[in-house]
Amino acid sequence: MWGAASPGESRWPAGVAVLAVIALQFALPSALQFGPGWMWPALSLALFASLVAANPNRLTVESRDVRELSLALVAVLIVANASALVLLMQELLSSDHAIPGRRLLLSAVAIWARNVIAFGVWYWEIDRGGPIRRCTDQHGPPDFLFVQMMSPEVHRGAWSPRFIDYLYLSLTNSTAFSPTDTLPLTGRAKVLMGLQSLASLATVAVVGARAVNILS
Repeated sequence: MWGAASPGESRWPAGVAVLAVIALQFALPSALQFGPGWMWPALSLALFASLVAANPNRLTVESRDVRELSLALVAVLIVANASALVLLMQELLSSDHAIPGRRLLLSAVAIWARNVIAFGVWYWEIDRGGPIRRCTDQHGPPDFLFVQMMSPEVHRGAWSPRFIDYLYLSLTNSTAFSPTDTLPLTGRAKVLMGLQSLASLATVAVVGARAVNILS
């Protein structure tokens, strides 16, 4: 059964993804960073280090403090990228462009990639109460309906979604601007997927508009 308890998930697939989001922050020019350039990476790394200290390898130990730190890290990643997207839109609409066209395009690609990864982490953190609770019998109802949950015959034995499943969900939502093979079941899942689609669409619109300006 998909809802059965399973071994604790590895820390590092999601951990590497978080580090990638932090690294991509340095690819953005200062004009697209709200506050000092070191602020968001430093805050993210501090939260991430605290989480690694609590669960170095396997996600097996959960407390209220650990859960709050996990959600705080996701919030920092999302807010940092959302602020960069807002500044990107302002730069596009400004008559006095402070960022060269090609640099702006590369920044938009970095923001889009950060959007995909950060929302993948967010989906992973909220579904059925989070990655630690999903591996126990006390998990909540699902926020997302995966193919393996609808068709158990496609997977032998017990199945539980891993980080790669949520990252793929985020990628397809960012490219199709709508659900594909995984459906949102709860209100919060629908809101998050809708916000991600809007952010992705806005980023693509910026890329398209600036590309036209460069080519014309």
